[in-house]
Amino acid sequence: MAISEEQVLHVAKLAKLSFSESELHEFTNQLGKIIEMFETLEEVDTTDVPFTSHVVDGINVLREDIAAPGWNRDELLRNVPESENGFIKVPAIIENGEAGA
Repeated sequence: MAISEEQVLHVAKLAKLSFSESELHEFTNQLGKIIEMFETLEEVDTTDVPFTSHVVDGINVLREDIAAPGWNRDELLRNVPESENGFIKVPAIIENGEAGA
């Protein structure tokens, strides 16, 4: 199946692209070669080939989610510049009730 310049122009119009005359000839030839490659693939007998959606095994490589005891709050707060009532104190980012950007 060959592709015509009219078909390339139609697809270009749908994609809101414009080509010069030389680009149109070049893209038509390139798309024609791509279509030929797919037509070659259609000739391959895949009757006994099992369906695969991934080429690698889908193995979860993440660690197991196991609950562990947390850190000591006082020990952690020793590393922050400023704390208040057991929380990290940060500069205000909201002025006059409005968030700043």
